[in-house]
Amino acid sequence: MAAISSVAIRRARRDDVSVIVAMLADDPLGGARERIEEPLPPSYFQAFEKLEHDPHIRLVVAEDGKGTVVGCLQLCILPGLSSQGASRGLIEDVRVAMPYRSRGIGEQMVQWAVTEARAKGCKLVELFTHNTRVDAQRFYRRLGFQPTHVGMTLRS
Repeated sequence: MAAISSVAIRRARRDDVSVIVAMLADDPLGGARERIEEPLPPSYFQAFEKLEHDPHIRLVVAEDGKGTVVGCLQLCILPGLSSQGASRGLIEDVRVAMPYRSRGIGEQMVQWAVTEARAKGCKLVELFTHNTRVDAQRFYRRLGFQPTHVGMTLRS
């Protein structure tokens, strides 16, 4: 596959929600969590409204040169007292649409998020990936991330 030299990263819009949800659902874990229906359940749009108005969260999409949404991620800027009051960036929900994987898009998005977090004063950038996603873990290690913590989840 040919690399995509550059993608445009922009804030997600309401009309991107269905494409984002489709990317979130495009693997066994996401497929079990998400509901792909026409129309999408209102809960997705309600969540989008909350994200759009939260000054500490950026939900973004990556577009190729033709304006096609090919990826997404969410960056949260979390203030804290730890590390002498340092804020940290939390990267979540990194996805690249199946036909566009292995073309450098994920790397461009993660690099954008790291740059953005540092510009917002973050001293630490973190992300989580499911322990079954070994390809994703290898990808993040290649970008310089180190496995330093054990994550735990409690679902309601």
